[in-house]
Amino acid sequence: MHIPSVPLSVIALLAASALAIVLSPLAGSQIQAAPSYVPIGVASNGGTSTAWFHEPYTRQALACQTVVTTNAGLSSIQCIAVKLP
Repeated sequence: MHIPSVPLSVIALLAASALAIVLSPLAGSQIQAAPSYVPIGVASNGGTSTAWFHEPYTRQALACQTVVTTNAGLSSIQCIAVKLP
């Protein structure tokens, strides 16, 4: 009975591929992309509400306002960001 032999280079290639597959999720980026906005205040007038936020690290102020339509009620929220001096 003849047992086929596998070349050492094929075994090394398979082992390296398996190692790369196992380690690839660990090589992801560790960038913190989520801003940390601090709420400043809120105001409402009739059916419209506005909220203000501040992001200390980038020195940005953010204001978000609800947009109300007559037939649909609350339809969206619009925001604007401004870099503080």
